[in-house]
Amino acid sequence: MRHLSKALIVVAGLAVSACSNPDRFGDQYADGTGAGGVGAGAVAGTAQDPQSPLYFQQTIGDRVLFAVDQSTLSPTATATLDGQAQWLATNVEYNAIIEGHADEQGTRQYNIALGARRANAVQEYLISRGVSPARLKVISYGKERPLEICSEESCYAKNRRAVTVISAVPAS
Repeated sequence: MRHLSKALIVVAGLAVSACSNPDRFGDQYADGTGAGGVGAGAVAGTAQDPQSPLYFQQTIGDRVLFAVDQSTLSPTATATLDGQAQWLATNVEYNAIIEGHADEQGTRQYNIALGARRANAVQEYLISRGVSPARLKVISYGKERPLEICSEESCYAKNRRAVTVISAVPAS
């Protein structure tokens, strides 16, 4: 599911960038200044385009990390989630799936429950910041989809996370 979502985001980005003509305004805005303000001059669908999924992933940040056995959001996490909420408020054509993850310590059942608590904490925070609950879904992968595979604290820390995966709303 995660790979499918990422593949859809990449395909959507490529489709949007294939439809754009960065030189449609001539050389007048070639340096990225002029009409449009922030993001003017950015190629649609790239990480420099503030409306693109890549911008969300790379500039806003699509993940937050948690302490051992915790689902409480840290100040760093809430700062990232504030950015996500703002981006989602501006880009209403996207929905989000919040994936909860855990490190390899603990049983499968415990980590599924912990991942669910982490995903729910992120969902509740985004809703408190004005994102419609209808646009958010949660899923827990527990320890089944580690980002880093090793038995060291540095790896565990990267795997204790919640990831917000955005996807375009299907046209009706």
